[in-house]
Amino acid sequence: MIRSGDKLKCICGNDFFVEGSIYTVGNIINNKFFQINIGANEEYWYATKDSEGIYVRFNEEDHLVKDAFFALEK
Repeated sequence: MIRSGDKLKCICGNDFFVEGSIYTVGNIINNKFFQINIGANEEYWYATKDSEGIYVRFNEEDHLVKDAFFALEK
C-alpha cells in the first residue's frame, strides 16, 4: 500500500522523471491514485499503482513522452 511520504525510485524515466532519482508520494487520492511531488512549489503529477506497477502515464501520441515507472524504496 502506498502512503503519503513514501519514497519512490524512478526505474524507467522520461523527460519529466529522471531514472535513478527519488520522488516523494504526496496526497493519496484513493487506493489506486496518488500524487508524486516533483518540486518545491507544490508541483506534482498523478500516479497510479495497479497490476502494471507504479507509474505516471503519458499520452505518447500527444506528448511524445513514454510512461515513467517507479519502485517503492524500502
